[in-house]
Amino acid sequence: MFHSLIATWFHLTLQWGYAGVFVMMAIESTVFPLPSEVVVPPAAYWAAQGRFHFWGVVAAATLGSWAGAALSYLVARAVGRPLVLRYGKYVFVPERKWLMAERWIQRYSAAGIFFARLLPVVRHLVSLPAGAARMSFPLFTTMTLAGSFLWCTVLAWFGSRVLADEPRLLQDPDAMLRVLKHKLVWFVVAAIVLLALYVAVDLVGRRLRREAAGEAERP
Repeated sequence: MFHSLIATWFHLTLQWGYAGVFVMMAIESTVFPLPSEVVVPPAAYWAAQGRFHFWGVVAAATLGSWAGAALSYLVARAVGRPLVLRYGKYVFVPERKWLMAERWIQRYSAAGIFFARLLPVVRHLVSLPAGAARMSFPLFTTMTLAGSFLWCTVLAWFGSRVLADEPRLLQDPDAMLRVLKHKLVWFVVAAIVLLALYVAVDLVGRRLRREAAGEAERP
């Protein structure tokens, strides 16, 4: 069952092509929780099989990330902070997440946009306070493209180097088991890195929220 689900998703990625990668990564960069980790590696796997081009996948994913982030930026810039705080909870942006992203921008400014593209949770939220604060759009675009390019390249490398060594990965469950067995260290490293990033973001977020709450209590 697990192998069948993975194979189905990989084949859907192939059918959707670069446009599908672009759209899915655009969704991932808005407030909707679609992980980039399930988008780019399958496309990069097909690149290693000659069905896509490696840098074509990276380009589609990077531009999709920017498009979704730009949409969030423009919406927040248009509606403003009060409306996002009031209605954000209905679109996966509760107040606590907004305050974390807002403090992130206030503390790290343009560099925060770049590094946010490499981090879970913050990645799809940081565009909102940047837009509400009316950060320079060219600067926002530059930092978003740079961070997205780096992250998408890492994911594409994983998909093309770690997954694609076994061309029968999707036809033969045993082939997938061989990949998991022989490349287990890479999956463990990836899981540890993602966990460490999540914990780091959680700790930073707690600190930023405490600072925001402290400032709100001051007369």
